[in-house]
Amino acid sequence: QKFLCSNCNNILKKALQTLCGHRYCSACLTWIVRNNKNAICQKCKEEDPNTLGEESLLAEERAFGDAAINKEISELRVHCVTLGCSWSGIMKDFEEHQSLCEYALIPCHTGCGQVVMRRKLADHLENGCVNNVTVCQQCQCSLASSEYQSHPPSSASKDGCCFSEVGCAFRGSKEKIKEHEKSSVGAHMLLLLQHMRQLQGTLCSAARAAQGLTPQPELSLRNESVLQQLVREKVISELENKLHVFENIVAVLNKEVESSNLEILAFRRQSELDQNIIRGLELKIAELHRCLTQKDAGLSSLHKSLLFSEQASYDGIFLWKITEVGRKLQDSVTGRTVSLYSPAFYTAKYGYKVCLRVYLNGDGTGKGTHLSLFFVVMKGDYDALLPWPFRHKVTFMLLDQNNREHVIDAFRPDLTSASFQRPVNDMNVASGCPMFLPLAKLQSPKHAYVKEDTLFLKCIVE
Repeated sequence: QKFLCSNCNNILKKALQTLCGHRYCSACLTWIVRNNKNAICQKCKEEDPNTLGEESLLAEERAFGDAAINKEISELRVHCVTLGCSWSGIMKDFEEHQSLCEYALIPCHTGCGQVVMRRKLADHLENGCVNNVTVCQQCQCSLASSEYQSHPPSSASKDGCCFSEVGCAFRGSKEKIKEHEKSSVGAHMLLLLQHMRQLQGTLCSAARAAQGLTPQPELSLRNESVLQQLVREKVISELENKLHVFENIVAVLNKEVESSNLEILAFRRQSELDQNIIRGLELKIAELHRCLTQKDAGLSSLHKSLLFSEQASYDGIFLWKITEVGRKLQDSVTGRTVSLYSPAFYTAKYGYKVCLRVYLNGDGTGKGTHLSLFFVVMKGDYDALLPWPFRHKVTFMLLDQNNREHVIDAFRPDLTSASFQRPVNDMNVASGCPMFLPLAKLQSPKHAYVKEDTLFLKCIVE
């Protein structure tokens, strides 16, 4: 379907593609535009008449030669459909075959009205054409071609050139003589000039002998000039014909160049449009990426706030559940994760913000032997309204999950320590119990400090 013209529905000849994307034969598009003002693409009408736009308007200057489809068409495999002909080949060779196909029906060129197969034309001319008559040059009688060959006067050799009287020796059939006369104009003029010079010389000699007159070189020069002028005019005429042919070729080439320029301009305009669309899409993608980043940050903040709100305490009592104790203790031993921070909690709704810090493998004097537990004062939202230094009693508890023997330790803040002054950074230096619980006791089967790989630490701020 892509090889067919949108107008004649035959195979495209010199295909042109319009701005709407449909293809027309060059001649079809020219005919449509010349015979229809503001012509609209018929294919666009058929496909969707509600979406007709500026690009559906047909104009020769808005179409460009489709070199790609023309190349595809020229290489299509085709065969001759004339009955009896077995020729096959590619499309670009088909026109030449059409002019040579021996099985094609053609009208007789003599005007007899008969249509014959090209291969049988010669037989028709010899035996059946009523208009193929030859006049015998010797007896002037009219004969059919088949009769002419056996006609006694014509049994002589081939005809001679009409310039044979001035020295041309060419002989041949009528067609060959016509070709010879067309191609040998200059030579015939020179023969004629030479013959006239000889004739003039003969006449002058005869005149001098008869009247005793002297030769007249002016007459000779004048005749020679006339013949040279005739030769020049003939040559000029032939050159003018060739010039006209070249002008036509140049005009066709100029049209092809103009068509190519229009095609290039169309491609450039389309490329600019595509680049603008790409830039617009890139800007939209960047904007969407920025929005997604902001939303991700917002979701992360909301997630953190939700976790904090779920775990936060506002009465100074905090229970910290630590899971996967075995793995985290091993990470502390290897140094991968030395300590753990608890979620923040408050001593009151608008009180101090604090958290716990635990070293499962110990820290300082308890390193490697004890579980170390510390209390951390953090920078809070209401620090400006609170009294400093922090002076509340802190109690630590490691809960026995069998409710038999909890581990309890408590301390009052050292008011001179920087750990309990108003925080300058996010959190102060931790302070507490480096030897809170021996590790051997933590893992002892007599107690249930770690059960199902989980332990619970409790902090009470009075």
